[in-house]
Amino acid sequence: MGITELEIIDTLEGTGKAATKGALLIVQYEGFLEDGTKFDSSYDHGRPFQFVIGSGRVIKGWDQGLMGMKEGGKRTLRVPAQLGYGERQKGLITPHSNLIFHVEMLEVRPRE
Repeated sequence: MGITELEIIDTLEGTGKAATKGALLIVQYEGFLEDGTKFDSSYDHGRPFQFVIGSGRVIKGWDQGLMGMKEGGKRTLRVPAQLGYGERQKGLITPHSNLIFHVEMLEVRPRE
């Protein structure tokens, strides 16, 4: 039962630039536990989230799951605990939690 491997579900195919290793990604996202509890949302923070993909700055599920995603796209990531926070507690996220993210790719800025 539950999520055993990274699942990538494109809910809207983007038409812009695709995310490649080293690109700066600007995204909006919401994160949920498997029971539906929302634990984080860039919308609630009032600004998009930016990070460089493939640099280990985010959970492995994001580095793997957002690679190749295009601008304008929407994607759901079902992330198993080992690609999330693993044994660590992070806010509402208890150790060994599987995570579900809804991500909207606003902009991809490839490394020059």
